[in-house]
Amino acid sequence: MTSSPAIDARGLVRRYADRTVIDHVSLTVSAGESVSLMGTSGCGKTTLLHLLGTLDRPDEGQLLIAGQDPTTLGERKRARLRRETLGFVFQQSNLLPSLSALENVALPAWRVSGRRAEAMDRAAALLSRFGLAARAHAKAHILSLGEAQRVAVARALINSPRVVLADEPSGSLDSGSTNAVLDALTEVCRLGAALLVVTHDPGVAARCGRQLVMRDGRLLQSDSASPPARAQA
Repeated sequence: MTSSPAIDARGLVRRYADRTVIDHVSLTVSAGESVSLMGTSGCGKTTLLHLLGTLDRPDEGQLLIAGQDPTTLGERKRARLRRETLGFVFQQSNLLPSLSALENVALPAWRVSGRRAEAMDRAAALLSRFGLAARAHAKAHILSLGEAQRVAVARALINSPRVVLADEPSGSLDSGSTNAVLDALTEVCRLGAALLVVTHDPGVAARCGRQLVMRDGRLLQSDSASPPARAQA
């Protein structure tokens, strides 16, 4: 018996007023798989990410995240699904500047479990995994952009999500920092999560096991029959 895909989207449509932003998009991503999504600005990439991240609702279509249909859930249960099943990495790290790197990573786990010491231990292990043990107690506002983004990746993983969604995670970084962040994202798949990366950078896309392109709200070819592809090291 095979497990359900981490992401299983069928015929998603999202309209704003008289404009169709997402036009019958189907997409499946399996556990441990990395997929990149490229396209020009305004083609619908971020809107699709918001749908998959349960931050928005489709007007048509079906969506399962780790086997659950978020469109049937009330806001409280949808928020719980986001906390426990999804991890987010944005172009700006969105760390809390007054907290340390360790506290930023630990906070989501602390909120879910209520156990501060356990959350801090898990956060410390993740920071060590990403080469940031020496920066654990540095306040977020003094971290370099590359360090802050790796902390954001660690934070996205603290609750062992089934899916990690990254929106231009290297968009504001230099090449050295970009490589460090991409190495961290590779760990997402090694730990068994599905990874979907929205990017404008062909080099970032090439690091993923599968590459997709969006134009005018549509994937240029159907994704439904694509075989799973494992992340490249």
